[in-house]
Amino acid sequence: MTDYAHSDTAAKSRAEKARRLASYVWHLGITGPELLAMPATTRRKLARAAETNPPSTEETWVTVAELLAEKDDWAARHPDHPAAQRTHTDEKLMWVKPPITPWT
Repeated sequence: MTDYAHSDTAAKSRAEKARRLASYVWHLGITGPELLAMPATTRRKLARAAETNPPSTEETWVTVAELLAEKDDWAARHPDHPAAQRTHTDEKLMWVKPPITPWT
């Protein structure tokens, strides 16, 4: 029986999905570590918000996190380039909740 999950076509499809997700997530201002720290349910909702079927493997999410780091590095080297400007950082709070400071 053929293993389609490890074919060249499947690898290409995973890479395309990772790029779509990374593009959407980067504009929100979410970092790779923040993405990987999210619960699986939140990541699935995030993928749907990006109009992409949620990845079925952690491998794809790790690839997305790596792409986010690469884009962050590139944006730091080219701060004046239009592609280095995030467009929806105000929506980050919907996905990544800051820690709550307890009252003392």
